Parts: sequence; C-alpha cells; structure tokens
Amino acid sequence: MSRLVISGARPLGGDAVDIVIDGDKISEINPAGSTNVDGDRVLVADNLVALPGLVDLHTHLREPGREDAETVDSGTRAAALGGFTCVHAMANTEPVADTAGVVEQVWRLGKEAGWCEVRPVGAVTQGLNGVKMAELGAMASSAAHVRVFSDDGKCVDDAVMMRRALEYVKAFNGVIAQHAQEPRLTEGAQMNEGELSGILGLRGWPAVAEEAIIARDVLLAQHVGSRLHICHVSTAGSVELIRWAKSKGIDVTAEVTPHHLLLTDELATSYDPFFKVNPPLRAAADVEALRLALADGTIDAVATDHAPHPSEDKECEWAAAAFGMLGLETALSVVIDTMVRPGLLDWAGVADRMSTRPAQIGRVAGQGGSIEVGQPGNIIVIDPEVMWTVVPSELASRSRNTPYRERTLPGRVVHTVYAGTPTVVDGALAETKNNERSVTS
Repeated sequence: MSRLVISGARPLGGDAVDIVIDGDKISEINPAGSTNVDGDRVLVADNLVALPGLVDLHTHLREPGREDAETVDSGTRAAALGGFTCVHAMANTEPVADTAGVVEQVWRLGKEAGWCEVRPVGAVTQGLNGVKMAELGAMASSAAHVRVFSDDGKCVDDAVMMRRALEYVKAFNGVIAQHAQEPRLTEGAQMNEGELSGILGLRGWPAVAEEAIIARDVLLAQHVGSRLHICHVSTAGSVELIRWAKSKGIDVTAEVTPHHLLLTDELATSYDPFFKVNPPLRAAADVEALRLALADGTIDAVATDHAPHPSEDKECEWAAAAFGMLGLETALSVVIDTMVRPGLLDWAGVADRMSTRPAQIGRVAGQGGSIEVGQPGNIIVIDPEVMWTVVPSELASRSRNTPYRERTLPGRVVHTVYAGTPTVVDGALAETKNNERSVTS
C-alpha cells in the first residue's frame, strides 16, 4: 500500500507541514513541500488546520430497532463528515444494548461500515428500567470491550442501584455516564422552567432536577471511589457542583453538547419541535456559564448527543414531538462559532475537548492522540474560514431534525483520515470499493 501524504497542513494551527502516514501510523512530519510524493496518495491541505480525529462520547445510532431514524452506517457517515474518527453508540436501541450479544452486534456493524470506530455504550440496567443491573461484566469482557455504561434517555434515579453500578465497574476501570434528570421533578416537562415557560404555557423543566442528581452522584462516586461521567450538562448550577467535586478530588468528568453552547430557551417561542431536546435549552446565563466551564476545563468534553428521529416524530405539535437533535455534522462548526472565534479556546483546546479527553474518558486506545510521529493515523483537516449553510436534505443522516436548518455556520471538515484511510476527501465522503476508499490526488 502506498503512503498517504497530507500536504501543507497546520497541526493545531501551527506551522505548515507534510504529514506522512504509513499503514495506520504517522511515520514522518516534514516541512511543507519537502516530501517526495512520487507514487503516494496525496490530500492537499495548503495552510488548513489539522487536528487529531474527533471522538464523540454520546451518539445515538438507533440500530438495532430504529433503522427508520438512523443506522450504524448512515450515522457513521455523518460522523466522518463531521470529523469524528470514533463515536460511542448509546444503549437505548431496540433491543436495548444490555447484553454482550447486542453490544457485539453494534460493534461489528461499525467494523463493517468502516467510516469510523464505533464503541458501544452498555446499559446500566436491564431494559433501561432501573430495576435490575445489566450484564456489565459480560459486556466489558466481550469483543466490544465496553467501558462506558449509561441508561441515557433515562436517569438511574435509584441511589442504591447507582451505588452498585459505580462499585461494579471499578473491577475493569469502567465509568458510569449519568443522564442527570430527577424523574418526579420533570413529569410532563416540556422546556426550561422560568418566566418564559409560563408565558408559553409549557410545563417547566427545573434546573434543580439536573443538579439534584449530580449532587447525589458525585457524593456516591466519592464514597465508593469510582469514576462518574455526567452527560449533557445544561445549567450554571451543574457547573458549580462539578467544579466543587473536582476541587475535592472526586473522579468526575462532564460533557456539554454543541446545542447547549449556542441555543437558548427563547427558541421555544416558535413552538418548533426541532428545538425540543432533553435536557432542554436553557437561559442565556446558563449558556455563558457552560462556555466558560468548557474553556477552563471544568467541563471536559464536547459530546454531540446526536439524536436522529423520523419526520413523523418531529413534524408535529410540540407536546407530542420526540426530544432530540442531530449533531454530528455540525458539532465542530458550533464549537468554532461559540468557543474559537470569541477566543475561549485555541485549536489545541479544541483538540483536547473534542479528541484527547473524550478518548481518555471512554478508555479508547488509538484515538485522541497528538499529531506526532508514531501516533495513530486519525487526522482531520478543516477550513476554519469557510462559511456554510446547513441544508437538512444534504446531511448524511437518515433523519432531518437539525436545529440549525438554514443557519450559516463557520468552518467545515475538508478531509477525514481514519486509521490511515481517507473517509472524507475535499468535503465529500470518499468512494468505497471492496472496503478500500479511493482518493483523488
């Protein structure tokens, strides 16, 4: 196999270099233009920014069971276009990914698709019902090598169950990823609780419903000495609880979604169900607190919570609509818009929050590395200056429920290289033939 050369790229926005990949590893990094490329495959990246492949801790691929919304193949195509070389597939499929058999099925589907690495997330409880613990050990020792467990979509609200799960995963260095939502406080809730929810006549979703669970669970994690990850943090109060927990040495990490970094509850005034999400869009003060927490490292990672739905589940009245938004193809652009352009993160910070730390939290070997000789050949090249308009029909997902439809966003992925093989070339999916992707020099 010939070498792959990414010519003229600027790793983390630094000096332009030629990056040479042999097999699935970076073998050379040379001054731009100095590499002999005779016979090599070349991706032109003149003065564009190169980052390590992105890692998403929170993706809903829907397969098995809801292939009308998404499949592993269609979801990972969207991931590649968004610059992701690894995604964690959440467990709320049909059947639920609560056994070794189901997580291995998802893992094998990811291998067959080949667009990026798919790491299944195992359920904490059987059927996500919160009553009986799922087969955590069997999933951990399966071919899928599960290390993240979550009932996402539902909260593990029983404190005894949460304690047992935290204790159990210590045996194999696993982590429980909690969907922090006290169910009794959010019965029938439709949007962020506040003055606006009263005006709109939509039942409010109080911040304390998230914060109460986080407060309980960081104390449980401290008590048993285990790892806890908080999914889709959405409130300023949650940020303060996580900051306090970290100051006490509690092993807690947290993620924020792109939509919670950009969008506010004011969008609910349109009654457009494309803005209905769990947890709900919050007030501008919460958005500001989340941005600052991501910048200072209190929040460790950006995770998409990519949640595809078929049209009939979204194109209806607000109260009947499903919660959730697409996110894979727009995540990096939103981070550029909300964090890079205002100067809250530089490119090294983006790589840390969207690649390095997510890989560490998920215990994913071979992902999230730096762009250095000997590191894995998982690299993306982005044009941070290009502006593009989100057109739902042009997205790779089977679903169309993006909250950014017709919105213009900055930055676009030009090339994605996964394990030394290009999956995206010049902004489009690489052609596939016999499981090898052809590249135009």
